Amino acid sequence: MILGTNPERIRAMVACAERLGVRRSSGMFREALKAVAFLSEEKIADKVDYLKNMFKWSDTEVAIAVRKAPMLLTKSREMLRRKSEFLISEVGLEPVYIAHQPVMISYSLEGRLRPRYYVLKFLKETGLVDRHRGFYNVLTKTERNFVDKYICPHKEAAPHLAQDYATACKGEVPTNFRFT
Repeated sequence: MILGTNPERIRAMVACAERLGVRRSSGMFREALKAVAFLSEEKIADKVDYLKNMFKWSDTEVAIAVRKAPMLLTKSREMLRRKSEFLISEVGLEPVYIAHQPVMISYSLEGRLRPRYYVLKFLKETGLVDRHRGFYNVLTKTERNFVDKYICPHKEAAPHLAQDYATACKGEVPTNFRFT
C-alpha cells in the first residue's frame, strides 16, 4: 500500500500517527499508519470524540487507548457502542481499565467476549475459580488455552459447561450455564 502512495500523503500519515502519540519506534506504528491511511483529520477527530463519549474516557485515556490500539479508529460506531455497553454495563469494567487494555475491544462480541464472560461468571458464581480472576486474562488466552484452563478442569463439577460454551460461541448464549 505504501509503495504506491504519494510521498506527501505518507508524510501526512506519519505526522498524524505521531500526533496520536504513536512513536515511530513503536510496534504499533505500522498499525497507526494503516488506521489513518484513509481517514481525514476531521474523521479522526470525530472518532476520537466518539470514543471519549462512548467509553467515558478522558483525553488522556483515549490517547492511551489509541496509542495501544490505533485500529480503534477504523471500527464502526455501532460496533464501538455495542462493545462499550457490554464491557461497561454488563461486565462492569471501569472505563480507565478498558483504556489500558483496548485490545479487548477488537475481539468479537458474540464469538469471544460474551461466551468467555459467561463462562467466567458461571465459574465464579459456582466457586470453581477465584472471584478475583480478571476478565482480560481470560480474553487473551488462545482458544486451546482457554478450554484447557477454564473448561476441561471442570468436566465433573459442570458437565454441561463445554456444550454451553460451544453454544455461546455460535451466538446462541444459553439462558444460564447448568451446574449439577
